Amino acid sequence: MRTIGEVAAGLGIKQHILRYWEQQFPMLRPLKRSGGRRYYRPEDVVLVETIDRLVNREGFTLKGARQALETSGGARTSAPSATAAQPAQGHNLAQYLPQLKAIRERLASALAA
Repeated sequence: MRTIGEVAAGLGIKQHILRYWEQQFPMLRPLKRSGGRRYYRPEDVVLVETIDRLVNREGFTLKGARQALETSGGARTSAPSATAAQPAQGHNLAQYLPQLKAIRERLASALAA
């Protein structure tokens, strides 16, 4: 078990962010001992890493990350499916694929000319 300070230092996330995430993600519940000291279990650390990846690297909103974790079969899953939640823009990117392909073809023909 690790303290909030150890988890924060190990993952490069500020302690106040971890406390905020505890409010936003009901599945993130580290043990609290007397005096309110938080102890993160290994599965809590994995969940924090997953939340950090979804929010800070993949561009999910907090709501989208929470939905991804809830629909991926539980909070302890380290890799949610791509269709579990939408990125921060809130759009289904697959609907734009035909338009993007058409733009790519026009650009390629313009460069070839």
